This record gives sequence, structure tokens and C-alpha cells, in this order.
Amino acid sequence: MRAAVLGAGAWGTTFAQVLFDAGTPVTLWCRRPELAASINTDHESPAYLPGVRLPTALRATADVAEALAGADLVVLAVPAQTLRQNLTAWLGPLPPGALLVSLMKGIELGTGKRMSQVIADITGSGPDRIAVISGPNLAPEIAARQYCATVVACADEAVAGQLQKACHTGYFRPYTNPDVVGCELGGAVKNVISLAVGIAVGMGLGHNTRAMLITRGLAEIARLGAALGADQHTFAGLAGMGDLVASCSSPLARNRAFGEKLGRGIPLATVLASTTQTVEGVKSSESVLQLARQHGVEMPITDVIDKVMHHGLEIGEAVLLLASRSAKPERYGI
Repeated sequence: MRAAVLGAGAWGTTFAQVLFDAGTPVTLWCRRPELAASINTDHESPAYLPGVRLPTALRATADVAEALAGADLVVLAVPAQTLRQNLTAWLGPLPPGALLVSLMKGIELGTGKRMSQVIADITGSGPDRIAVISGPNLAPEIAARQYCATVVACADEAVAGQLQKACHTGYFRPYTNPDVVGCELGGAVKNVISLAVGIAVGMGLGHNTRAMLITRGLAEIARLGAALGADQHTFAGLAGMGDLVASCSSPLARNRAFGEKLGRGIPLATVLASTTQTVEGVKSSESVLQLARQHGVEMPITDVIDKVMHHGLEIGEAVLLLASRSAKPERYGI
């Protein structure tokens, strides 16, 4: 099996290394030719993975047709809101019959579609040709070959097994799961909850507050998952609780780091202007909330984060909104 990874941000580059280490021939596509040259010549990605030495034989290119030539496995690692536009442009050189794998964690604005649904829309691929990788996968740690695990989700278990083998290394352990819906929802919504936890950290709030946001955030993910037909067991696993804990606990997590700046009182416009990598939760808060309303699902943390990101709600008011909610049974709406 030969792979192409389209998107050379931190996670796309790291996953290309994982595939390489697993013995899967891989080519990494970079939007910028100078980044491809840096990876090929200096074996590093200074903008996205500073200080990480990449495999000397890992090849990168700025030519998407070259990257896709002969690929059996096409890994998509672009910002979620650009997927439809990018994939449409790549249809010509996309090898027919290739397995299409999403590393993206977001919900499309306007349509409310998960990334696998966008892939199906553009390519006409069936569920046996679309897979999702999701879990507690902080790119800098994996690039340093620290031990971690992830979930490989595909409706076809045999296909999931092939992908599992293609990316299984001594430090990267993939588990299979047929629940694509649950894995995608866990990955998308945890970004929003991570923003909330980051705000709390930035404000100096303690571990009780963080634990509350993480667990009530998980409840929001599970409620939306139930409405969309996900397997509830998924949310107790790596693509649910695992990803949520990593994203809410680690300073390496982009969404938490973004939220921390807001919690420290830095204006939203200033934080946005200084952010060089995609923070999926900022835009996904809007699309996740839209999806929740379409299905009659209450998601109060997501609602407040959407108001902060898109409707001018001040951080102090946001905290008051969450703190003043009426008491309810712990389990409701599922």
C-alpha cells in the first residue's frame, strides 16, 4: 500500500512520519514549495514542528499530482472548512479506488456535515472507501515518537484493518472502530470544549472547574451523538474521552492555548491575528451548534463558546451564563 498525505501542517506531517515508520511508502504534499524543500533538504518543518528531526527518506512535494500518483491510501489533513474546495480541485489526479482517510476534526459551516460526509459528497465514494482517524493525538508528542493510541474508524472492518496495519508502529497504536459518526463527533466537539477549558485556565480557575467542563462537555458530545445514531461506547474510548482529556489538559493543544489567551483578557481579534495554525474549535463552535439545534440537542457550553467567538459575548458574561444555569438531573437529553 502506497500513501499520499495532503496537508503538511503539524498533524499531517506527523502522520506522514507515522506511515513512514510503519513501513508504508508515503509522499507528503505541501501547499508551499519552500516547506517541501525544507522537509526534503533539511528534514525539518520549522513552522509546524520546530526542533523535530524528520526521517531523511521522507519525501515531500508541492505538486499534488506527483503526491497522488499511484496512491492506494490518500490521507486528507487540511483545515476542515477548506476540505470541500481543496478536494474538488484534486478530483482529477485522485486515484480511483483509493481509500480516503480524514485526519480533520470539524463540522462544515453551512451544511453541518462531518468530514466523511463532505468526502462522500465530492468524490461519490461509498462508506467502504472512507475512513477517519481520531483520538488523543497531539502532534508534537507523536513526532517525538512518544507512546500514544488512536482510533481508525471505517464502516468496513476489513478496510479498517488494512489502515490499522499501514500506520501501526512501536509508538503509535491504532484501534479499529466501525462507528465513524461517533469518532468524528468526538473529535469535532472536543475542540469547542477545549476552548472553554482554556478560558477557565486563563482566568485562573481551578481543577474543579476544568473537571466540570470536561465531564459536562462529554455529556454534550454524547447527547449529540445519540441524536445522530452514534454508538455511545465510542465516547468512553479514545475518540471520545481520550481525545477530550488530551485536548483540555495539554498546553500543546491549540484550542486550549487559544482559550487561555482569551481567559487572560487578550481581545479575540488580537488572538486571531496572532494565531498561525488552524484552531478548528473557533469556527466549529458555530457549525456544531447549528447541528445541535437541527436535532433539538441542548449544548450549553458550545452555545456560550459560539457567542464568545461569533457574537461578541465578553468572557466575564460567558462565565456567568454557565454558572447561572438551573440545576438539572446529571443525565438528561439522552
